[in-house]
Amino acid sequence: MSDTTYTPPNVWTWEPGNGGKFANINRPVAGATHDKELPRGEHPLQLYSMGTPNGIKITVMLEELLAAGKTAAEYDAWMIQIVDGDQFSSGFVDVNPNSKIPALLDYSVTPPQRVFESGSILMYLAEKFDAFIPTDAAGRTECFNWLFWQMGSAPMLGGGFGHFYAYAPEKFEYPINRFTMEIKRQLDVLDQHLAHNTFMCGDEYTIADIAIWPWYGALILGRLYDAAEFIEAEGYTHVMRWAKAIDARPAVKRGRIINRNFGEPNEQLLERHNASDIDTALNAGK
Repeated sequence: MSDTTYTPPNVWTWEPGNGGKFANINRPVAGATHDKELPRGEHPLQLYSMGTPNGIKITVMLEELLAAGKTAAEYDAWMIQIVDGDQFSSGFVDVNPNSKIPALLDYSVTPPQRVFESGSILMYLAEKFDAFIPTDAAGRTECFNWLFWQMGSAPMLGGGFGHFYAYAPEKFEYPINRFTMEIKRQLDVLDQHLAHNTFMCGDEYTIADIAIWPWYGALILGRLYDAAEFIEAEGYTHVMRWAKAIDARPAVKRGRIINRNFGEPNEQLLERHNASDIDTALNAGK
């Protein structure tokens, strides 16, 4: 091993701006840093998010609900610029004290219901609209098994592999090897499961798929960390089949561009307030 050995001090001291992409948004304390109210649109559902994998889960879910005829799922999606620290505003902290996107306010109930953590938002919307969640006890349990698998596994992909492979200011062999091994193990878990299942819960497309796809689907399709060759993505044939099938869904194509400020012009839509906003963005540059 060639990594430089680090000896931790007896007491850790925070050094702001310690390098790496997104270093300026990390701090060891919680709470608001500035006063600012969140905007509110005309729809009952107000989403405050960004087009990261966790944010994409919710915009895909909302677009799938609308595509399924759930008109009450109309929503406004507001951009939270995490690099600028929008998630530390007093308004956002009131909705999510953990200062992470996505966060949702539902004004269709009194008092308005706040919902934070992407898995919780998916469950809330699925149960509210009785969609994309199995109705039988065994099916719901299997759906939740995989939903919580994603919630527990993805930090190894994002904060682990993604950070050390793509974002850390220096490349170190040990953490890259450690997290690559774990990510490939997770992909093998998915690949073996999807060898016998069309979707994560059999033949039914559910919130488990919607939760897992923005992370592991994007990784396999070469959209995450530019790591497809490194992890030999093509070898996970069943995950690739599943990822491409979900990628082709119209609601997924619509949801993945919302609250996004990077990529091609037709992949970016900072805010979404009605369906025509997405139509305009998708047609940009044509």
